[in-house]
Amino acid sequence: MTADRTILLADDDAGIRTVLNQALKRAGYEVRSAATAASLWKLVAGGEGDLVITDVILPDENGFDVLNRIKRARPELPVVVISANNTIMTAITAAERGAYEYLPKPFDLDELLKVVDRALQDAARPAAHGASSRHDASGQEMPLIGSSRTMQDIYRIIARMTQSDLTVMITGESGTGKELVARALHDFGQRRSGPFVPVNMAAIPRELIESELFGHEKGAFTGATSRYAGKFEQAEGGTLFLDEIGDMPMEAQTRLLRVLQENEFTTIGGRTAQVADVRIIAATHRDMTSMIASGSFREDLFFRLNVVPIRLPALREHIEDIDDLARHFLDLAVGQGLPVKQLGEGVLERLKQHHWPGNVRELENLIKRLLAVYSGEAITLEHTEAELAKQPSGAAGNVADMTIAEFMENHLAQYVASFGQALPPAGMYERIIREVEAPLITAALAATQGNQLRAAELLGINRNTLRTRIRELDLRLASAKLIKH
Repeated sequence: MTADRTILLADDDAGIRTVLNQALKRAGYEVRSAATAASLWKLVAGGEGDLVITDVILPDENGFDVLNRIKRARPELPVVVISANNTIMTAITAAERGAYEYLPKPFDLDELLKVVDRALQDAARPAAHGASSRHDASGQEMPLIGSSRTMQDIYRIIARMTQSDLTVMITGESGTGKELVARALHDFGQRRSGPFVPVNMAAIPRELIESELFGHEKGAFTGATSRYAGKFEQAEGGTLFLDEIGDMPMEAQTRLLRVLQENEFTTIGGRTAQVADVRIIAATHRDMTSMIASGSFREDLFFRLNVVPIRLPALREHIEDIDDLARHFLDLAVGQGLPVKQLGEGVLERLKQHHWPGNVRELENLIKRLLAVYSGEAITLEHTEAELAKQPSGAAGNVADMTIAEFMENHLAQYVASFGQALPPAGMYERIIREVEAPLITAALAATQGNQLRAAELLGINRNTLRTRIRELDLRLASAKLIKH
């Protein structure tokens, strides 16, 4: 029953108060409205209300400060935060201060009513919902940019996951910001005082991955002249970010699964198991369903890693965020010593028409090039067109017109430029050669219906060499049963 439930509503916008008041009353709730933080606090302090809905920006006080007082005085009272300041920091701060839920404006009224109903049901249970406040996240630099509905949904998931220690799997195309999400989960999570240790599976030679992850003892193998603390040991008490998990070889997958099952690991050559006191966050740009179907990734490991999935959208899926992203990258580039410039007429509109195969990273690199290469006080449409013409747009016709060398030059230029002033990961040469060789061999096998002899002739290499490379590259085709030896 809702008739005996009272909702306290605080918003300085009379129009919003009216709309919410009517919707809540139609749903059967009593409503007490307030236009200021002081009026809301008077109602709360007087013991009124079963749930609070409050805006963040109030004329006399920040809604988060009121939330702090509510949690101290009446910790069992659920609070739903609403805000037009739609950033990830708003979502994280709401979760940190103990809000039951955060809804970015504009929101769907049906969604709000469902949240209210769920919050009241949870509040009626013996264990009250809500995490206690741990620290003030206000004023920190936002790790992600975008106010679209798509990004708002991601912010809310991240905010919830900072309050837990669950394993997270982040998927999305290259350049969508997977490491930024992983760092946000760590920096605002329960393990933020511990280390954040990223490891890129694709940048480590396959034969060294197990040693890199789990460490080794002196003399464990040829070249092991001293003990090495692996990434699990380095990340103790913190977060281990396994980037490009889809590139992990099968033998390492088996060992990682055992660690996740038993919560302990043993160094190579070691005899004593160590507790794996880390939070695991994994990420990949690959299609894991296809990899599982082809036998190149363990299904049981995937389910262990995919406890909480977060899918990051391609930039073309939230094109409305390009305005905010472009201006953010302009400010960021100026801080890195590049000249101050404005976006000229028509530039934003042209950026929104681009396909963005390299996603947010491609946009950032484009802004940097436009600032660095061209003179003038503004980035012009002409300069923008010139730079976009140099890049593969993702349209089949444009890519088909390129030579292989031109396509690779454009792709590799974006990849290397993505590191900025930082050194690229060790093993970049081997990674690039592998990523070129593997699809080349796969294409040759597909073109010859899996006949290795004909594929070797097509490639101009020895059949035994082809067999060796298939084995070393760990190529497993979905049509493997058709491959003829």
